[in-house]
Amino acid sequence: MRRRRVAVLGAGIMGSAVAIHLARRGLDVTVLDRESAPMSAASRWNEGKIHLGYFYGADPTLATAQHLLTGGLLFGDRLRELIDEDLAGHATTEDDIYLVHRDSVVGPDILRPKFEAISELIRVHPDAGRYLVDVGDARATEIARDELAHLAGPDVVAGFRVPERSVETRWVADRLAGALSSQAGVTVRTGTDVVAVEPTDGRTGSWRVRTADGEHEEADLVVNALWDGRLAIDATAGLAPQPPWTHRYRRCLFVRTRRAHELPSALVAVGPFGDIKNYNGREFYLSWYPVGLVAETSDVVLAAPDPLDVAEAADFTARVRAGLEPLMPGIGSVLDDAESVLVHGGFVFARGAGALDDPRSGLHRRDRYGVQRHGNYYSVDTGKYSTAPWLARELANEIAG
Repeated sequence: MRRRRVAVLGAGIMGSAVAIHLARRGLDVTVLDRESAPMSAASRWNEGKIHLGYFYGADPTLATAQHLLTGGLLFGDRLRELIDEDLAGHATTEDDIYLVHRDSVVGPDILRPKFEAISELIRVHPDAGRYLVDVGDARATEIARDELAHLAGPDVVAGFRVPERSVETRWVADRLAGALSSQAGVTVRTGTDVVAVEPTDGRTGSWRVRTADGEHEEADLVVNALWDGRLAIDATAGLAPQPPWTHRYRRCLFVRTRRAHELPSALVAVGPFGDIKNYNGREFYLSWYPVGLVAETSDVVLAAPDPLDVAEAADFTARVRAGLEPLMPGIGSVLDDAESVLVHGGFVFARGAGALDDPRSGLHRRDRYGVQRHGNYYSVDTGKYSTAPWLARELANEIAG
């Protein structure tokens, strides 16, 4: 009996994970990606935050936290299934700090009860003990004013410690790319730009995946896991995109220092601000949204910006520092001690529209992602990096039966 053929579009965290799971369930999988290697784009170059819901404190409901929670709690378990390695040494070890900016779209008086409600959701969840750390007693603890004055600048009016963690995405990318490449039953076609997916006829439900080089791939099922360009391919397959949506391209800094630093992982909330991740004392992620957001559109496709030259990268680094350092003075010592600074970025897709400095913006919630089905064609809005391994396993189980 011929094995079912699956074409997976995109070799980011979602595409790689679902391809591995499908191959392990006996399907014949071909992965197509425009990059030169798997896990080379947005899944490699992001902060790796494993969300439990606190980030979306401006969502007037708990819908986002409820939607994110199971995938975030099970991230470590599901990733270990894929790469057969433990995350120890490659994830932050202390609670994240949320620093509330005086221009936050929601203030401390709103965040206190919201954070407590999210913490309660976590505490009663049956998988609370399976997060990167046990969060069965999750609490958001407000930081005392004297400690806050030591940590942050005068534009920060409050701070909270929450039990969220982040993973070092470049380490994850290397392991998951290796697992994909070595997985029996998976063929990886990199450097391949998909331009259309078309039904071969109206009876069998099979598909033809067309690529920019004039070649094509025949498949019984298609999983569109593209992060960039997914909607345009959906349209060719007969799945009309449903607005509103926003495409963004955001750059950030990846810093390695010469010596260890104790700067805490922190996020400036809530709105168009920035964050800092300290993975192990020497590896850092730094982002300042007003500088890092370099392109945005509600069109079906967003063109990637041109790469930065050396002078432009140095200017970008200086502007990120200028944004973050007044809020967290320790940023300066990290950048002054830098052994290397990489400027990278990737596409961000979200169901919703508006600006982050508008409390009414649809971008302050993330509860409308998931899988759309059109016969044997599956379009996956991953939603967040943190939910991808869990969602990939769920979809593979559905497809394989």
